[in-house]
Amino acid sequence: MGGNVSGGDAAPLRTALIVLDGLGDRPHPATGDRSPVEAAATPQLDALAARGALGAVTVVGPGVAPESDAGVFALLGYDPRTDSPGRGVLEALGIGMDLAPGDVAFRLNFATLDGDRNVLDPRVGRSLATADARALAEALTGAGFADDESVACEFRATIGHRGVARLHPTDGRPLSPNVSNTDPFYEREGGLGQARTPAEPRLRRAEPLDATPEAARTAAVVNRCSDGAVRVLAEQTVNARRAMAGKPIANGILLRNGGAAPTPGHPASFAQRWGRPGVAITEMPVERGIARVLGLADRFVGPMGPDRSSSLRDRARTARAALDEAPFVYLHLKGPDEPGHDGNALLKRDIIADLDASFFGPFLDGLDLTRTRIAITADHATPCILRAHADDPVPLLLAGAGVGEPGAGEPTTFSEASARRGRLGERRGSDVLPLLFGAGPI
Repeated sequence: MGGNVSGGDAAPLRTALIVLDGLGDRPHPATGDRSPVEAAATPQLDALAARGALGAVTVVGPGVAPESDAGVFALLGYDPRTDSPGRGVLEALGIGMDLAPGDVAFRLNFATLDGDRNVLDPRVGRSLATADARALAEALTGAGFADDESVACEFRATIGHRGVARLHPTDGRPLSPNVSNTDPFYEREGGLGQARTPAEPRLRRAEPLDATPEAARTAAVVNRCSDGAVRVLAEQTVNARRAMAGKPIANGILLRNGGAAPTPGHPASFAQRWGRPGVAITEMPVERGIARVLGLADRFVGPMGPDRSSSLRDRARTARAALDEAPFVYLHLKGPDEPGHDGNALLKRDIIADLDASFFGPFLDGLDLTRTRIAITADHATPCILRAHADDPVPLLLAGAGVGEPGAGEPTTFSEASARRGRLGERRGSDVLPLLFGAGPI
C-alpha cells in the first residue's frame, strides 16, 4: 500500500497537515493559570500566526472526546464511525500483522490491577520496556486461552505498554468485532473510539453488541483472554523483577475497539477522495495503520529517541523532503499527549517549546510559503487538569500561499484563546482539508 508518489501538476501548491497529538489544553496552576500552550515559548508558531489565520476546531463533534485514530480520520476528511475499521485493526496493520477473513483485532494495553480487578494504572506507569512487553505477549500467546473453542489468540507487543490482540478462528466460523470494550476508559461507536472517565475504573466484561452467535462467541473468548491474562501475567519473571524494583506490575490487559480487516474499496483511498496522492510521516503504529488503509505513502519514523530535539530535527528534514515529493504531507507528532495524560503541565509546556524550536524552526527555515500552505492543529485535546482526552476545541493555524495576514484586532499568537478569536471561526475536523486545499484566498 502507499506506493510511489509524484506531485506533478495535480495540485496548485504543496500542502502539509501537521498534527500535534493531544496539543489542546486548559489553564493549569502549574503554568500560571495559563494553558501549557500559552505558557510555552513558541516564537516560530507565533510568527506564523502573525502572517496566517487562526480558528478553533471541534475535531469530531461536541461531546466526543476522540481517540487519536478517530481524530485523524476526521481531520483527513473521513467519518470515523463508518470509515474506520477500528483501532485494533489500525494497530495491527501498523505493525504488519496479517488479518484473515473472520479475524478480529483489538488494541491492547498492559495494565496494573488490584485484587478486585480495579485498574490502578492503565499504562503500567509508562515504564514497561518494549522488550519486557514482548516477553509478556509471548507468554499470553502460548497460553492458548481459547484453543478448545477453536480460536487462536495471538498477542503482539508494539511500543511500551501498548499492543494488539488478534483472535483467529481455526474452524472457519467467523468472529464478530461487535463486542464492547474491556477497557473502562474507552467507549466505541462503530469505528469511533472515545475517551470516558469511569466512576469506578474496573476491568469490564466484554458484551455482545448484537444478537448474533458470532458476537456472543467473540465476547466469550475476549473474557477468557482477560481472565487468563490475570493468571498468566502473575507468573512472569518480568513482573517479579518489577515488583522487587518497586515498579507497578503488568498483571492485566485492557482491550478496546475491536475490528475486522477492511473490505476492498472501503474506505475510499485518500487519492480517490481528494484527487491527489500524499505522504504520511508517522511515529506510532496506529497512524501507520491509517496511512496504509488510506493508501498514503508510508514514511514511518518510529517513536522519538532519548534526544527529543535531535529526533524533531530529523522529522523536520523528513517532512521537507516529503514536500518535494508529494502535493500533500500528513505529519503526526506525538509529544504533547503523554504529559497531558500524566497531568504534567510543565513538561507539556517544555515539549511544546521544543516542538517550536527543534521542529518548526528547521521545517520553516527557507520554506517558500508562496508555494506551500500549512495547517497546524491537533487530533484532540488532552488537558493536564483532566489527565484524559476531552472534546475541547483545539487550535488551528493556517498559513502560507493564499492566506492573508491578520486584520486589525485579530490575534497574532498561537494558543487556544487566540484560536477562539481567529477569523477562521469555529470549525469541525472535516473542514480542515477543504481549507488547506482551497484555491481561493483566505
